[in-house]
Amino acid sequence: MAAIWRRGDNWRAEVRRRGYPLVTRTFDTKAQADAWSRRTETEMDRGCFVDRTEAERNTLGDLLQRYADEISPHKKGGDGEIIRIRKLRKDVLAQYKIAALSSKVVAEYRDRRLRGDSKSKPVSGSTVNRELTLIGHVLSVARKEWGVHIETNPVSIIRRPRENRGRTRRLSSDEELRLLAELSPSPRDEHGRFGLGGTRNDWVLPVVVIAIETAMRRSEILSLCWADVFLNDRYVRLHDSKNGEARDVPLSIRAGATLSALPRHISGRVFPITPDALKKAFVRACDRAELENLHFHDLRHEATSRIAERLDNILELSAVTGHKTVQMLKRYYHPRASDLARKLG
Repeated sequence: MAAIWRRGDNWRAEVRRRGYPLVTRTFDTKAQADAWSRRTETEMDRGCFVDRTEAERNTLGDLLQRYADEISPHKKGGDGEIIRIRKLRKDVLAQYKIAALSSKVVAEYRDRRLRGDSKSKPVSGSTVNRELTLIGHVLSVARKEWGVHIETNPVSIIRRPRENRGRTRRLSSDEELRLLAELSPSPRDEHGRFGLGGTRNDWVLPVVVIAIETAMRRSEILSLCWADVFLNDRYVRLHDSKNGEARDVPLSIRAGATLSALPRHISGRVFPITPDALKKAFVRACDRAELENLHFHDLRHEATSRIAERLDNILELSAVTGHKTVQMLKRYYHPRASDLARKLG
């Protein structure tokens, strides 16, 4: 039998059955407590009882925070994921209890992100898909490992927005000169005060040069240590790339000279700069140089296309860039029609 008693202005219900954990709930009225108790006992008698306590107690924001604390720090790109989680927790979606999180609610979040509102600008379908994938994985981990009852993952049954087309942005010679000029150290006056133009972060310029010359990813460049730089043989060793395999990346003469000129940091890292600091400095330099629609990752596309002009062997090219398939390599190779026309004669 269930026990029901008054506690202050509420009614407390408690169900005890052998073979099941103690289940308790608090209700506004005795009738609600009695109905819940009878329903719970019936489910236990039929052997289909599911403890929904955690789903009714935790919000999506609670699960996102736990995921950021326990799961994200052990993942590649975990820092960026934690930043994304912080933004998600500010959305009204994070206030929903897991028991009330339906596919309709998640679909409304999807549509709101795509069209934007008074608090945020519209975002692309690819951005929304990354956010939905993260939410779906958080719910999956909560269901499998944290004892949170989720009958059906709502993310898995809603329509996904269309992915963006692959980027084909190239960097012209003039744009490169303007960008590097804005990444040069800011001038100082006789009092040591910074003047207009340039950047105050001395690490950003060599990072961009290395990106253009080697086609390495941002994460690969920023994780590089001096112990893995072999200037005499002109290559660097990446132990843990995005695809999970190590690879040696050859250095052009320009890349080798750039690394040789760098001071050695006490941490042993070649570029002691955070991804967020690099992103902000790069975006500001692009604005000053009046470069539209240029992302840092576009430098990998540019570098791949340039290296492809010097390495005709596709196996050699993939060894440099780290792409496992020709299909993925094609997404980063964007030859200019004018260059192909000159080859045709």
